[in-house]
Amino acid sequence: MPVYSVTFSAVAVSAQQDLFEVVAPSAGIVIIHGYELFQTSDHGDAQAEGLQLLWIRGHTTSGSGGSSATPVKQNTIDAAASSTCEANNTTIASAGTTTTYLGGGWNVQGGAEKWWTPETRPVLRNAERGVLRMSAPADAITLSGTLYIEEW
Repeated sequence: MPVYSVTFSAVAVSAQQDLFEVVAPSAGIVIIHGYELFQTSDHGDAQAEGLQLLWIRGHTTSGSGGSSATPVKQNTIDAAASSTCEANNTTIASAGTTTTYLGGGWNVQGGAEKWWTPETRPVLRNAERGVLRMSAPADAITLSGTLYIEEW
């Protein structure tokens, strides 16, 4: 099945936000493989801070304030993605009955990576929405990230 990457680069982040929002096709499935995050502005020890990361499924209202993000196919022979993606929504997704798959965090000095094993990967079905939410940093950080998804 086709795998896609969704990215954002060098975005100033100063508030809580949904770094990624993915909506599965209305008659399809999206499997979340993993993500990578890194920042390029706060490298000194005095600027170190831990931020919370949550992977949440089930919101029914989309976030806003970010931008549309086009999933990029990893294999040139695959079709364009059918899912809808956004990045850096400063008004977070809301409403609905949610499930939190990941409750973790990261130290901004070291970056963050999460790769789910096949049996633990979050799955979005039939227009379900999933978000990777980050808590607010103490001061603005310049952040980049990539989310890897698979469509069925």
